[in-house]
Amino acid sequence: MSKVKIVTDSASDISREDEQKYNIHIMCFPITVGDKSFRDRDVTPDEYYELIRNCDSLPVHSQITIFEFEDMYKKYAREGYTDLIYVSINSFGSSTYNNALRAKEMFADECPDLARQMNIVVIDSLSYSATYGYPVIEAAKSAMEGVSAEEIEKKLRSRFERAQVYLACYTLRFCKKSGRISAATAFAGELLGFRPIILLSGKGTKTVRKVRGDANVVPQLADICMEHIRPGAKYAVIGGSDMKYADELAKVLTKKTGHPPVPHTFRVGGAVASNAGPDVVAFAIFDSDVPADK
Repeated sequence: MSKVKIVTDSASDISREDEQKYNIHIMCFPITVGDKSFRDRDVTPDEYYELIRNCDSLPVHSQITIFEFEDMYKKYAREGYTDLIYVSINSFGSSTYNNALRAKEMFADECPDLARQMNIVVIDSLSYSATYGYPVIEAAKSAMEGVSAEEIEKKLRSRFERAQVYLACYTLRFCKKSGRISAATAFAGELLGFRPIILLSGKGTKTVRKVRGDANVVPQLADICMEHIRPGAKYAVIGGSDMKYADELAKVLTKKTGHPPVPHTFRVGGAVASNAGPDVVAFAIFDSDVPADK
């Protein structure tokens, strides 16, 4: 009888409630803010937002190491799991995906008898936050219902073929430092009140629209969503420090699409907020008219 374990990392922004409810193992990124070092999710999102706002230097997050992955593989093989599916942060923005693959090879070399007991699948989400957080929740539900690992893998890969996330930043210093926007865009934004809307998909990270004024951000995000989402497709709304923007976007999109977003809360955690800042609002669509940029 098969026993499937679903694993992801903390850039998926899955809530603690969903993590526990669906028995998802979340690998957490190491983060440094000033003189403080900790693991993503060791503090609440609100505590993290406060930390990075009050620190002169920008936060830095490191990769999840090969050795951490290997230890995790050993743990679940020893617990009798027949299959393990790990869904990673975008490989174009992090080496974590490659670390997971290398750890799989090391596990097979160092513990061949144990490794033969469990099939390991490593999947590149090609994205960030709810764009893979929600599919991972779906996968975990399926695993609990006894769906085969092969079927779960197939559905996950299909999801990521056309998944997109569009993110709007209200504070620009984080995006400027991380390279998500240019110094010129950041300067214009700070001077003239422009707010960039950024597409994060595969190897592509680009500013698709510059919105003037905070009040226009949510309407513009909603318009972009309607331009690319297929009829009836699921979508998720992602918030940051002030969830009123996410709530507003959810209301607008519910009216425009005719159905609400997926019933799960997503707030940007340490890995995403390190590059985008705490003051964001975003949406993820799972059946875009534009394929992921591989």
